[in-house]
Amino acid sequence: MSTYLSVQGISKTFESKSGQVQALAPVSFELRRNEFVSIVGPSGCGKSTLFNVIAGLESATTGSLQLEGQSIHDLKGKVAYQLQRDLLLPWRTILENVTLALEIRGVPTLERNRRGLDALNRYGLGQFANRYPRELSGGMRQRAAIIRTLLFDRDLILLDEPFGALDSQTRMIMQAWLLSVYAASSKTVLLITHDVEEAVLLSNRVLVMTSRPGSIKGEVQIDLDWPRTEMTLLTEKFFAFKKQITTMIRDESQRSFDEQLGSVSTAPVGGLS
Repeated sequence: MSTYLSVQGISKTFESKSGQVQALAPVSFELRRNEFVSIVGPSGCGKSTLFNVIAGLESATTGSLQLEGQSIHDLKGKVAYQLQRDLLLPWRTILENVTLALEIRGVPTLERNRRGLDALNRYGLGQFANRYPRELSGGMRQRAAIIRTLLFDRDLILLDEPFGALDSQTRMIMQAWLLSVYAASSKTVLLITHDVEEAVLLSNRVLVMTSRPGSIKGEVQIDLDWPRTEMTLLTEKFFAFKKQITTMIRDESQRSFDEQLGSVSTAPVGGLS
């Protein structure tokens, strides 16, 4: 399978009152078309910063991107990006929310409503088209937000912790739903998650980042049969992948903790310098 997106040596340094803060060390990896790849790592390792750079919301300090072999500055306008919160507009109906991108692009009302209703019906929210976000559960709002992302109609979808705020049962339902959406589409998906089980269940590959400044520590190919269900979570192979990735993250978290502890122990008496 040929390379679709190549991330080459992306780094990011922020300026702060106390000096420069490096959020990302050079990060390099590749995505193949129609893959589902998850990125996991210790808290604060720069996962969301990496997404913002790829999406063109922030500029990289160093590095470059290639899309289908062509060098590009960023993926602004070429990627659908779902943030952690659903960000549905409370004064708009669910249909009006999911068709927002189509409206911005100037798609006529009848056409965007037809496409919006078709997507809502296909993904189980058709009966809620004229409801408002406050009338839906958290899981249903997240489903609507992902439908809105799909209707943006881009080949690459970035999902930043889309289920992080949901309870465990709703999260499992949404994971199964996302798997069905992915199986029925020709999209390439890049997911950020803190949930190792989620990463293993959903992904073809999992990329593990180091502690800050984040870089790619390793890659784990998830060799599990498709389709994947809740029963997949009970297999020995699933547990083995979960253990491998959890150990990699724990080692990075411990290294970061030891480094912070070392800096505290060498600080002058009377306070940190």
